[in-house]
Amino acid sequence: MAKNIDTVPIEVCILTVDHDIKGIVHVSKYTNTNRELTDLLNDKERRFLAVTNAEIYPRNNNQSPRKYNFLEIHMDYVLMVHPAAQTVFKDSGKSQEDITRFRELRMKLNQTRPF
Repeated sequence: MAKNIDTVPIEVCILTVDHDIKGIVHVSKYTNTNRELTDLLNDKERRFLAVTNAEIYPRNNNQSPRKYNFLEIHMDYVLMVHPAAQTVFKDSGKSQEDITRFRELRMKLNQTRPF
């Protein structure tokens, strides 16, 4: 697949009624940095959002994610899109372990502080 030199990839989380989708959308590199996704989503000529390296997570069950190299999502079904760097994902066993470890470290730090 040829790469377009006029776009920049952004990893995003896309919410629909039934699914959470993680993947990459390509936005124009000539757009104001703070408006990249907004301009892409507000384009009245665009009816589908192209996503590469997509992972679809069903919202109402514990199925494994389905993975696609390329996916098009009809804009009418998109509830929200935001950069993945700002995403807070559902608690998993791993995130629970991280939270527990962080709390333990914080307690140890609090115990070593001089009064």
